[in-house]
Amino acid sequence: MAYSEALAETMRADLGVEPGLSEKKMFGGLCFLLHGNMVCGVTRDGAMYRPGKAREGAALELGAQPLSFTGRPMGGMVELDAGAFEDDALRAKLTEFSLAHAAGLPPKG
Repeated sequence: MAYSEALAETMRADLGVEPGLSEKKMFGGLCFLLHGNMVCGVTRDGAMYRPGKAREGAALELGAQPLSFTGRPMGGMVELDAGAFEDDALRAKLTEFSLAHAAGLPPKG
């Protein structure tokens, strides 16, 4: 599955310049990592965020959906379809949650 470059550009702008931020093709899309830990990513028609289990409920209350592309929900992960991804405030909050979660994890290799 190819990812949407338009969604990736929007996500790059949302993330800004963060030391330790990198990109990696994963899950059939493009993921953004902080010191090797996944923060968020884009697919062909939506986005995924990793707010962590502590903020997952808050992310769902804001309008995200449980990430379930594997056929069952993945704890600590949420997704947005292309329509919900257009909500700047929702993306900003999910980005904030996800960056905070990744920053609290030990760096990977």
